[in-house]
Amino acid sequence: MSRHVAIVTDSTAYLPARTMERHGITTVPLTVVLGDRALEEGTEISTRSLAQALQKRRPVTTSRPSPGLFAETYRKVAESGADGIVSLHLSAELSGTYDAAVAAAREAPVPVRVVDTGMVAMALGFCALAAAEAAEAGATEDEAVTAAEKRAAGTSAYFYVDTLDYLRRGGRIGAAQALLGSAFAVKPLLQLGEGRIEPLEKVRTASKAIARLEEIVADRAGGSQVDIAVHHLAAPDRASALADRLRARVPGLADLHVSEVGAVIGAHTGPGLLGVVVSPR
Repeated sequence: MSRHVAIVTDSTAYLPARTMERHGITTVPLTVVLGDRALEEGTEISTRSLAQALQKRRPVTTSRPSPGLFAETYRKVAESGADGIVSLHLSAELSGTYDAAVAAAREAPVPVRVVDTGMVAMALGFCALAAAEAAEAGATEDEAVTAAEKRAAGTSAYFYVDTLDYLRRGGRIGAAQALLGSAFAVKPLLQLGEGRIEPLEKVRTASKAIARLEEIVADRAGGSQVDIAVHHLAAPDRASALADRLRARVPGLADLHVSEVGAVIGAHTGPGLLGVVVSPR
């Protein structure tokens, strides 16, 4: 009798709800603290509410899930029939989510492999999807982890933000880097590297920065078969236009996802974010 390996991830993976349901992926929510209210990402705070709060400069912070929430999730997944769990999470450089999952895994009723993917947003989502597809094909926990790590190794994520101020406030980028960007009125392009958000290039105007983002993504995709995700915060027209150009420009495009990021990532990037994830199959 084959074992059933279940996949757990967190709310920053931003996988479409239908995809999670189809592959049986369970999500543990992070928390956004808006003023004195702690709200679960995905159910208790909308990105519109977040964007309005940021624009009004209201205090917004984020918080990892508690070990207790992870423990409850692992218990429910085990009770639903899982013999083992692979728990895949956003970069430990960006959040304490991985540490909370590790703490809960020690007491779980079934074996749990917790993985720091070094990713975030659909870069994490593609890893979770790869693990889920492997598990559906009969993979063990180790084999599902290998599938996720292989996907992570080939995946790149690039970001355009209107300002570095939100990343500076959340401690995700150095104050000196943020000040430099503001002083010279440049529009920053960023990338995910070694699990951290790192400066990639500085461009003089928003339109030139987005055009450069498109070039970088097209070059990274090359002619290989890739999945692409275009993320945004409060910039749907900008994201849709970029997605249309990438459809025409990337010959090996398999799946293209366009979605607004959730409140946790949005709190650190601010309105106007454009992010693109390139993930070879």
